[in-house]
Amino acid sequence: MKVLVTGATGFVGRALVPRLRRDGHAVLAWARAAGRAREQLGPAVEVRSHADGPDALRRALADIDGVVNLAGEPIFGGRWTAARRTRMVDSRVAATGDLVAALEALPRRPAVLVSASAVGYYGDRGDEVLREEAAPGDDFLADLCRRWEAAARGAERLGVRVVLPRIGIVLGPGGGALASMLPAFRAGLGGPMGSGRQWVAWIHLADLVEVLATALGDERVAGPLNATAPAPVTNADLSRELGRALHRPAFLRAPGFGLKLLLGEAAGALLGGQRVEPARLRGLGFQWRFASLEAALADILG
Repeated sequence: MKVLVTGATGFVGRALVPRLRRDGHAVLAWARAAGRAREQLGPAVEVRSHADGPDALRRALADIDGVVNLAGEPIFGGRWTAARRTRMVDSRVAATGDLVAALEALPRRPAVLVSASAVGYYGDRGDEVLREEAAPGDDFLADLCRRWEAAARGAERLGVRVVLPRIGIVLGPGGGALASMLPAFRAGLGGPMGSGRQWVAWIHLADLVEVLATALGDERVAGPLNATAPAPVTNADLSRELGRALHRPAFLRAPGFGLKLLLGEAAGALLGGQRVEPARLRGLGFQWRFASLEAALADILG
């Protein structure tokens, strides 16, 4: 299979590309910065970008068998200014719409589009158990994910199988959520955010890569797919386990009002949560390598 990956130089993409190549797939990366992508991904990965001309995306898709769409402006890392919100929307909704429009122009289309979404789709739902059929939330992130998924589902009318992995917090070495958490926790200054009772739907990077590979190759998989570990934890649990793994105290609570003053609306993504159940992965018989947070952190930090 020849697979086009958007967001191939991101935290997840950099782990997925070698996994696909080990399975014998040819990989083409669609990247904003072609030079950097070639540097990071190596000579075995073909790279195309907008710089190749106005019709570059359609030409890149011309002989592709499957697409994994991972591109998107980071959600965390500062206040959601008007400009940043626009980038968050355009890099997901508009970019996915452009991808589907390019597919529509092809005489031969890929069989499958795996287009990332996020557990933010559900909004802040307290202790409610959230399976794939649950309704979307009503905040900014939930609306963004709903629109993102709708853009991807435009490929269904073209005869393309569309899979929408709703990805939880990704834990892995060298980036992701842990990269921003570790300095404080290693200094003994970590702890829960707000009440600490909010649920954290998480997944180990290695398991997420397997979920994406499964979605790409298994024709039984279509529509939304909760891409999370089978055991969500509270924010307080996450803090405690991270402190234990690092042999550091982890009791310095970050007050909710302080996070709101610092981050504005973006604080809601940290103070709210989702108790997500990966029901469809269970139904497929998916085997997690890291089903517990303790095992995941031991692997990443050990």
